[in-house]
Amino acid sequence: MNKTWLITGASSGLGRLMTEKLLHKGERVIAALRQPDKLRELQKRYVTHLKVLPIEMTDTDTLRTTVSEAFAWAGRIDVVVSNAGYGLFGAAEELDDQQIGRQLATNLTGSIQLIRAVLPFLRRQGGGRILQVSSEGGQIAYPNFSLYHASKWGIEGFIEAVSQEVAEFAIDFIIAEPGPTATGFAAGLDQATALPCYGNTASGRMRKAVSSGEFEINGDADKTVEMMINCAIEKQPPFRLPLGSTAFANIKKALQARLTMLESLETIACSTDRS
Repeated sequence: MNKTWLITGASSGLGRLMTEKLLHKGERVIAALRQPDKLRELQKRYVTHLKVLPIEMTDTDTLRTTVSEAFAWAGRIDVVVSNAGYGLFGAAEELDDQQIGRQLATNLTGSIQLIRAVLPFLRRQGGGRILQVSSEGGQIAYPNFSLYHASKWGIEGFIEAVSQEVAEFAIDFIIAEPGPTATGFAAGLDQATALPCYGNTASGRMRKAVSSGEFEINGDADKTVEMMINCAIEKQPPFRLPLGSTAFANIKKALQARLTMLESLETIACSTDRS
């Protein structure tokens, strides 16, 4: 049985590719994006199966209006894909206040408000699934991506809690965690002006690696999207979905190191209990 999907950030990257793949499979898609004209040709090809709506992730009122219009058009939405977002690049000291505010308003607050907006509709229809496109950067960290990581670690923590709140309404979540993937993500980075004092630090080395192309990107966008779609229609999908060998290796290494550190502190931790 075909499903109906709501996808934010459908103008490019993984969101655009997922929209195209789902339409090709005969699914219905509501594509929400800041510039609806970017899907004009696609809409002409899929008149009955594609609904394009404007959305602004940093404007909660219009976001809620878009969600209401999406459910009004579809009647039922089976999978909500929270994909809209971008990367902010630079050492924390290099970033300006406006860059920080926009990054968190889009990636974190916007994703939170999207989820909050769809929950009443999913609850009333008897359930549904939310696929949050996070990143390996929701579990690990690179220099120069501090605010991007803050947004991804933040949304993963939010979903950890909300998934428990709504499980009894048959609403569940998948957190997709792709590693570096060939999507044009790097080209779309909002980059801070570099400070010379960071030139010979981990921050400067990361900047050089990204600008020179040395930073390895081995994730395949087509395979990544196909796996997200396949998992989204499984009866019991994984809660967290690492995608790509880089993501798997980096997350595993980070979790093992964290566990080792935690276990070494057991005596200290327990010593602070009330006696």
